[in-house]
This record gives sequence, C-alpha cells and structure tokens, in this order.
Amino acid sequence: MARTVWDSSVGKKTVMAVSGLIMLLYLVVHMIGNLKIFFGSGEFNHYAHWLRTVGEPFMHYEWTLWLIRIVLVVAVIAHATSAYQLSRRDIRARPSKYVHRKRQASYATRTMRWGGIILGLFIVWHILDLTTGTVHSGGFQEGHPYQNVVDTFSTWYGNVIYIVAMLALGLHVRHGFWSAAQTLGAGSRTRDRALKTTANALALLLTAGFIAVPVGVMTGVVS
Repeated sequence: MARTVWDSSVGKKTVMAVSGLIMLLYLVVHMIGNLKIFFGSGEFNHYAHWLRTVGEPFMHYEWTLWLIRIVLVVAVIAHATSAYQLSRRDIRARPSKYVHRKRQASYATRTMRWGGIILGLFIVWHILDLTTGTVHSGGFQEGHPYQNVVDTFSTWYGNVIYIVAMLALGLHVRHGFWSAAQTLGAGSRTRDRALKTTANALALLLTAGFIAVPVGVMTGVVS
C-alpha cells in the first residue's frame, strides 16, 4: 500500500506537502532562535548550549538535537525526491511545448525549481560554515556560535550567499505553503484568500527575520 501511494502523483504531492510543513515549522523556530543574537553574545551562546542539553537528564547530551537533525534530513530528502520525481513526470507528460500560451504563473511558482536547488546548495554551505567550520572564515571557534556568526557576516560573500538564499526561501515558502494547503485538502473557495495572506505573511516574516542577522552585523548592531 505504501508503495502504491508513493508511486502515485497524489502520494508524492502529499509527501512533499507534509515534509515541507515540517521544515517550515523548523524554520520559524530557527528564526526566533537566530534573533537572540541581538541580545548579546552571552544570550546567544547560552541558547546554543541549551539546544544541546534539551531533555536532560532523560536524554543524553545532544541526543534531542540529533533527533531533530535526523527528522530534518529525512524531510529534506523526501521533499527533494518527491519534487524531482514530480518534475520529471510532468516533463514526460508534455514533451513538446504548448501551441497556445497559458496564463503566466506567479514569479514564485515559476522559480520553485531553481529556488529549491539554491536552498539545497545553501544548506550544504551553511552546515560546512557554521556547524562543522570546514569553510568558515576567520577561524571557527567551537562553542562560540556568536563569534562564528559575526565572522561569517563580516565577509561580503557570506552576506551575498545568505541573503540570496533567504530571498529564494521567501519565494519558496510563499508558493509552497499555499500549495501544501491545497494538497492536504485545507483549501477552498472561501479559505483561499486567508491561506494566500498567511503564505505571504510567513514568507515576509521568515525572509525579514533571517536577513536581519547579516544586516545587524553589517551595520554594527551585532559585533
């Protein structure tokens, strides 16, 4: 039954919608945590340490954090795989261009595919920069996330990569949230306006919230 559901377009869209909502929930929480950087290094570093001790003593050190990471990795893989397979299925269904042009979709809709690729590449860079320190500039300091963030956004390329990715994220969320609601049956003629307003608000909130951090470093508010 699971294989039958997965092989169907409806099943893939459902997987894509659920995994997308899981990631969206994480993004909202992650953004709120990021904004703690405006309260100083002590507050931000304490928050980063708390993430590793959540659930103690029942959970061992970092177990909860690793559980969250595993769920996110599964969600990302499921989301990307279903999106890729749906895209290939769509291309196979119409190998030639339409004779008559259809009404232009929104900018966010037209950029969902390349936006997803940008976000996928950004996730890899973000982990290598602020989690493992592999590509970090200025000398990665384990246990000092505040200084690591300041180092990253003290470089022009760090700001460009992050801001471009967050703009792509905003477009992705704007269309993705509404699309997920339709897939899961939450959409209707009476609720569409509210869903679109919510999607726009979430996209704007997340984009502004995440971009506030590099802007804070660039303007000297965070230093």
